[in-house]
Amino acid sequence: MDQTIATHAVTTSATAPAPPTKPPAIPGPPSGLRAGHPGGHPGAIPGAGSVRPTGYVFGRAPMMLYWEMTRSCGLVCRHCRAEANAERHPDELTTAEGEALLDRVLGFGDPMPHVVFTGGDPLRRPDLPDLVRAARARGIGASLAPAATPELTRDALLRLKEAGVQNISLSLDGSNAVRHDGFRGVEGTFDLTVKAAGWAQEAGLPVQLNTLVTNETLDDLPAIFDLCPSLGIMRWSLFFLISVGRGTDLQEISPAESEKLMAWLLEIGKTAPFQVKTTEATHYRRIAIRTMHDRGMTDEEIAQTSIGRGFGIRDGNGIMFINFDGDIYPSGFLPVAAGNVRRDDIVDVYRNSPLFRSLRDVASFKGRCGRCEYNALCGGSRARAFTWTGDPLETDPLCPYVPPAADDVAAAAIAAAATAARAG
Repeated sequence: MDQTIATHAVTTSATAPAPPTKPPAIPGPPSGLRAGHPGGHPGAIPGAGSVRPTGYVFGRAPMMLYWEMTRSCGLVCRHCRAEANAERHPDELTTAEGEALLDRVLGFGDPMPHVVFTGGDPLRRPDLPDLVRAARARGIGASLAPAATPELTRDALLRLKEAGVQNISLSLDGSNAVRHDGFRGVEGTFDLTVKAAGWAQEAGLPVQLNTLVTNETLDDLPAIFDLCPSLGIMRWSLFFLISVGRGTDLQEISPAESEKLMAWLLEIGKTAPFQVKTTEATHYRRIAIRTMHDRGMTDEEIAQTSIGRGFGIRDGNGIMFINFDGDIYPSGFLPVAAGNVRRDDIVDVYRNSPLFRSLRDVASFKGRCGRCEYNALCGGSRARAFTWTGDPLETDPLCPYVPPAADDVAAAAIAAAATAARAG
C-alpha cells in the first residue's frame, strides 16, 4: 500500500529548467551538530523558527482520505504495510458500503477531502470504475494508487480516466530492474512501471512517483532521480520507511542520514522539472525553512511556497485512512483505530475522537516534539513515534533536532529587546 497523490504535499517548485544529467552527490552533514545522538543533533537555529502557523490545524476536515479498498495484490513487496496477499478478504467493504462511505464524505462540507483509492491493489476490485464514478458524481476528487501487475494496462488506465480518476501514483524503488524487482518480489515490475508511466501520459493522467527510503535504497536515490525526467512525472515522493507490516524486516536510515538526504532534496528541487516531497518525514519542513531563510526569504514568502502550503499536515491532521474492513485510522502507517465506518460517522470520528484531536493538538506532544518551535508546522511523524515508542504523541526518532531550552529562548528574547532598544 502506498499513501499517494498528496496534492497538499510538502514540495519544492515544479516550474524550473531540466535537472543536470548527473545530480550532485548527497552532501555531508549540516554544520552546527550537537553531541548526544549518533551523528549528532543540529543545534538551535537563530530566527529559523519564526514562521508562525495560521490555520495549520485541520480540525474541520482532512485534505486527503485514503481508502484501502482491498488487501489483495499480485506483488509481495518487502515493505508492504498491509502485508497484502493474493486473495480478497471477505470483510472488505461492499460496493454499497463504499458508496455509503462516499456519502459520508459529503458531510465534511466544502472543500471536501480528496479520496485516494488504494490497496493492496485497487485494480483487484471489479467495482473500482463504478466507485470512482460515484465519487466524481458527488463532487469528490479521486486519485488511484495501482500496483504494477498484469491488471495494470493501457486500457485499464483509459477506462479509469474516463470514470473520473484525476491522477495516479506509481512506485519505483530502484533505478534498474534488479534493484526494483528485488523489492517488489516479482520480476518485470520495473519494466511495467516504466510502461505505465508512458500510458498515463498518453491518457493525460499526471503521475506521482513513490520511492522507498531505507538503508538499502539510499545510495540509489541519485540514479532514480536521474531516471525521473524520462517518466514525465509531476511529483517525486520519497517515503521514509515506517517499520510496520513486512517493513519490519528493513532498516530505516539514521537521523544524520535523513538530514543529509533532505538537504540534497532541497538542492535538486531548485531545478527539477517536477515537485519533490517527503512522506512520513515532516521535519523536511524545518530544514526547508532554515534554507529559505538563509536565501533571504521572508516568513510570508515561505508560507506562499509549495512547501509552506503543506505546513501542519501529518497523520490525523489533514490525513485520514479507511482500512479494507472499514476501520478508521489517522494514517495507514498508524494502525490505531478510532472507529469503523460500518457503525461510526467518519466526520464525527475525525473531528471529535480523542485520538484525532490529540494528534492535532501540538501541546499534547511529548519529548523533543513537544518542546520544538516547529511542531505546529512540522509535527513529526506520529506513525514513527508510535512504532518506536507505542505512543503516537512521543518524539519522532528520525528527527535529530534539539529544540532550544526555555531559558535559551528567554535569553534570546531579552537580547533582541535590548538590541532594538539601542537601535531606537
